[in-house]
Amino acid sequence: MKEFMLLIHNDADSKLAFTPDREKEFLNACRVYIENLKGNDQLISAQPLVREGVMVSGRDGHWEKAPYRENKEVIVGYYHIRANDLDQAIAIAKGNPEFEYTTTARIEVRPIKMKEEATAYVYPTV
Repeated sequence: MKEFMLLIHNDADSKLAFTPDREKEFLNACRVYIENLKGNDQLISAQPLVREGVMVSGRDGHWEKAPYRENKEVIVGYYHIRANDLDQAIAIAKGNPEFEYTTTARIEVRPIKMKEEATAYVYPTV
């Protein structure tokens, strides 16, 4: 199986209007999604990300730090998964609860490079 990263993009305020019950429903749907992926041996890891953060840029001792949220869309979490191919990874992404509970979700599906072909360097894994 190949490895993929599902990067969950959404509006930073996409869940602000959730009632406490709606928030619990959403979190339970995420738990079920995660448990299904684990049960199918497709999940490597998954974590939500706090919506605040910092962007660091620069070099040679000239560093800048800026607020992460320069636009309204942020990466709200990720899933590191196993899938046979890109099509299966896309199908897994389509089942994510973000789509059911919000209208602004987008999921970036990216294959993970495991090895540099030019140097034969194999990237470390857990």
